[in-house]
Amino acid sequence: MINFRYHVVSLTAVFLALAIGLVVGTAALNGPVADSLKEQVTALRKDNQQMRQAYNNMEKELESEEGFAAEMSQVVLPGKLTGRRVLVLSLPTGRDHTEGVLKMLQMAGANLTGRVDLQDKFINPDNNNNLLELAVTAVRPTSAQTSTLPGNGQGVETSSALLASVLLDRGAGVPAVSDADRRAVLAAYTNEGYLTTEDRISGPAEAVVVVSGQPYVDKDSAKKDESVVKVAEQFDRTGAIVIGGNGSDGGNLVAIVRGDAVLSQSISTVDNANTIQGQLVTTLALVQQITEKKAGQYGMGDNAESQLPKLPQ
Repeated sequence: MINFRYHVVSLTAVFLALAIGLVVGTAALNGPVADSLKEQVTALRKDNQQMRQAYNNMEKELESEEGFAAEMSQVVLPGKLTGRRVLVLSLPTGRDHTEGVLKMLQMAGANLTGRVDLQDKFINPDNNNNLLELAVTAVRPTSAQTSTLPGNGQGVETSSALLASVLLDRGAGVPAVSDADRRAVLAAYTNEGYLTTEDRISGPAEAVVVVSGQPYVDKDSAKKDESVVKVAEQFDRTGAIVIGGNGSDGGNLVAIVRGDAVLSQSISTVDNANTIQGQLVTTLALVQQITEKKAGQYGMGDNAESQLPKLPQ
């Protein structure tokens, strides 16, 4: 029979072994292993400091480049769009940098006919039938606009065609839209929550800047990306168009236009319009569209022709 004294001796031996192990382990760590760990920690700390410094330097360089672009815009832009009637159409994904694009256009002397912000509801594929019905009911009886609308059952396309017909010039030989008809169409879409306007639209524009952003990422992303392309297509049929976007990857509007052999011949794109540099280039691309009737793909993306267009003196 194992007595109590045996248990005491056994437990004492166990604790003694643990104590010896701790002492031996500590002694080992205080040797080459500990020195190695200290060296690695020191190296990692230095790397972290260097990376932080590099990040700070990049931020300063970006701020400097943005400042340079802002100053250059005051030299390059004034007078470039004097007397030119321009509409700004912002998509939900491009709302954050719409103001910057507007400021550059104003600096160039553009006569801004207005700003129209399409809402998520307009892009949502669930509203296809409602957009089709609205395209018919929004037109006043005195107007013949319905005869020129697409008849393919695509709500976004049909409504975009209607909006383009009242917001842009309609071309030689086509009767101009009256102010009353224009207000009626815009009011119908505004009342239903499909768009908002900052101010009253002063009249038709000869060109439009579509401000877009990143691609959609939700379950309906493919259909929504397709919808914004249809918007661009319909406005392209009516007037000069430049798309100021954010990036050119992942299937956003800029990427799709650049990948389309037909659209890229008539629509200009700028893939960094979320920056001051890109907003400057967006305005210069519009100058090129209006004066030279030429489209180009600009920005920092791999599929851009160059960073900015070459304009004639």
